[in-house]
Amino acid sequence: MPEKPLTVAAYAAGASLAAVTLVYVFAPTYFLDNDPAGSTGPTNFLTGGNRKKGVVGLANPANDCFINSILQALAGLGDLRVYLIREMHRRSIDEEWIYTQAVPEDFKEYANGNSEPTKIEPEWKVEGQQKGLVTQGLKEMLDQLNERPIYKKTISAMPLVQCMEKAFRQRISRQQQDAQEFLQVVAERLCDEYHAGHRARRYAKCKLESGGPHGGAGDVNGEAVEERLAELAGLELSENGNKGATPATKTKGVVISPDDDDEEGFPMEGKTESQIECLTCGFKPRPTESRFCTLTLSVPYDATSTTLNSCFDGMFKTEYIDDYKCEKCRLVHAQETFKAEMRKTMSEELKERLRESLEKLQHAIDTDPEHAPEDVVLPDSKFAPQCKIARHTRVTRFPKILAIHLNRSIYASQTSLKNSAKVAFPERLPLGGLLFRRNYKLLGVVTHKGSHYSGHYESFRRQNVHPPYANASTFQPSGVYSKTASPMSTPQLPPMVRPSEDGSPLTVTPDILSPASGSTPSLESTLPGNSHRQSTPPLNGNGGVGLKGGPTSAPKEKDPETSSLRSIAHSARSTISKMSPSRHGSGSSRTGTPIPNGTAAKPSKKRKHQGRWWRISDEKIKEASTREVLSMQREVYLLFYELDRDES
Repeated sequence: MPEKPLTVAAYAAGASLAAVTLVYVFAPTYFLDNDPAGSTGPTNFLTGGNRKKGVVGLANPANDCFINSILQALAGLGDLRVYLIREMHRRSIDEEWIYTQAVPEDFKEYANGNSEPTKIEPEWKVEGQQKGLVTQGLKEMLDQLNERPIYKKTISAMPLVQCMEKAFRQRISRQQQDAQEFLQVVAERLCDEYHAGHRARRYAKCKLESGGPHGGAGDVNGEAVEERLAELAGLELSENGNKGATPATKTKGVVISPDDDDEEGFPMEGKTESQIECLTCGFKPRPTESRFCTLTLSVPYDATSTTLNSCFDGMFKTEYIDDYKCEKCRLVHAQETFKAEMRKTMSEELKERLRESLEKLQHAIDTDPEHAPEDVVLPDSKFAPQCKIARHTRVTRFPKILAIHLNRSIYASQTSLKNSAKVAFPERLPLGGLLFRRNYKLLGVVTHKGSHYSGHYESFRRQNVHPPYANASTFQPSGVYSKTASPMSTPQLPPMVRPSEDGSPLTVTPDILSPASGSTPSLESTLPGNSHRQSTPPLNGNGGVGLKGGPTSAPKEKDPETSSLRSIAHSARSTISKMSPSRHGSGSSRTGTPIPNGTAAKPSKKRKHQGRWWRISDEKIKEASTREVLSMQREVYLLFYELDRDES
């Protein structure tokens, strides 16, 4: 037939066109998602020759390597990115006037009269902190650095630099070129912006509860506010059945989350506590608490090599100080001096005054030695006894992101030198005591090569692909810092009794895995000894419903003489345990299909992927291994650890 070759050619052309279309459409996504970066296999045509896929680089036009290294290290911290997203989302859903009015310095943000320590700063700086200028600028920069380019891409850090210059109203000096100073400026500014935003929200809430006027209330569009509140209040509660969620507080056009006090806070902020003890009288004054965003450890200059644990011991070890004047010892010395004067004097009036002073001193010694009586004149402090004290420091609040600065500077009388001693640092860092142990994982390293006055900074960044921020309750009200609600438990339905054909009562158990429940089965109702055990699971075996075909099987009749309710419950528990591969699920339905043996190699594949790093020097990017990162003992300058959540 003459038409057959033409038909075959047409089919062949159509198939070729379809194949080209599939490659053109799906090849970029396939290679981007499935071809691991740094694989030893042949490179694909999207990577451009032999170049392997990398991350976005940063240009260095004017000795900006100290800025680029810090930004690349911060871009690999997942908890920091989540915090930045939450903070900007918080400021976007609140009314604008909340952050444009500077909070008074004497405002107490908590009901018990306490408040976070604040600095006395000008009003324009406080308003900038409340708006979160640097938070927004850093978020935009880290979002660009976390893009997954399919070709070489380089951006500039100038937008963030200009944002910081605008926030501080001064130019950032390029003369010092110290990466640690830049990190400290950024981290402390982010911490100040977090506390300023928290104070602004508390201040707005107090003003509105007291009925006081606010600057931007007259300009608020009432209909727009009602619309936004209706969105956040969750009109879908009746549809989704989640009655346990707490809606946001609706107060004169301001959205105030009820979980504002339970927010996690700035992830890089930690607290240390310094305690001293007098070795003469045993008095311990109130401990001094201080915040930190970067932890500075001194590298010993009298050794050629050391470890990170030794540097920690040097900071947190007990330190003994001589020639210290203890407050309690001074009061005891004054008491002894007054007693000696009483024995010498003959005046009854003077004895009476000394007796009153001794009573006040004794009361102060017993209650609060740090505050001497105001109406008692103590002897000159130069006559007070000098004693020896012991001082130790401990971390009372461990941050989610631990930034460690290794101080390598050695200051002499005329010059400054760099300490080039080797510092061995681990990939897993345990901190804390036995009862409150914190395990950290290394995510970023900043190294420096050169002398104290010149050199070059590089950064190592772990190849982590952070999942997007998941919100399982998209159409339900939830606070910015609230935890994701657990799925709704299965309703406990009693068995239904209806007569059978022969007139005897027949028990029919409803299917707990039916689609009408709309959620995964609750394992608590099937545990032995639980008070909710009266609900009957689905039947299996000869006379019941089998879960082998899936969790939505329809209930069937059952002969009561074949099995008992106890055996049915045991069978249902074993079946549900097979269906739930892990205890921490996402709330979605799962099938009862057993896990094949081929998936057992996934954890090792994940560990292999976590062992890959990016070595970034401005716009030059190449791969590195964990062994190469840990071998940078002489050049290591900054370490970034994150709380490890992989441990069960």
